[in-house]
Amino acid sequence: MLSKRIEKELNNQVNAEYWSAYFYLSMAAYFENKNLPGFTNWMKVQYQEEISHALKFFDYINERNGRVLLKPVDAVKTEWKDEIEVFDDTFKHEQKVTGLINNLVNIALEEKDHATHNMLQWYVSEQVEEESNVNEILQQLKMLEGNKHGLLMLDRELKQRMFVDETNQQ
Repeated sequence: MLSKRIEKELNNQVNAEYWSAYFYLSMAAYFENKNLPGFTNWMKVQYQEEISHALKFFDYINERNGRVLLKPVDAVKTEWKDEIEVFDDTFKHEQKVTGLINNLVNIALEEKDHATHNMLQWYVSEQVEEESNVNEILQQLKMLEGNKHGLLMLDRELKQRMFVDETNQQ
């Protein structure tokens, strides 16, 4: 059974994950408008990942006899200067999510909730991967700044990404 504190914090994280999904969908809409289907695809895959992350928390709360309480999702940014700004915002966002996950880990340890601590280790590893992937694209975009041919090549590469729900694979 979850403590009230952990239940509250996990519910906050469910909301944060849905906000992240909405944020990525907004970026996908931005790239769609720029006629960059690969970037659009990459962001849509991120959207799907965030939904699966939210559902993993959702299911865990229920599994531990807690109650999921969904909250309204706050508005997200819809305009960016260019591709670099989008991925800079993405990188900063993933760093923020890493902080949220680390805070949950700390709370689980304080509450001596070893089951929640164990479940959160998947997210700790996931955030290392998320930050690394986003930073790689951000650095490539910075190298390409102003090179439209390179941007189109990267767009083609990002179009190959496919969603794989890894939340059930442990």
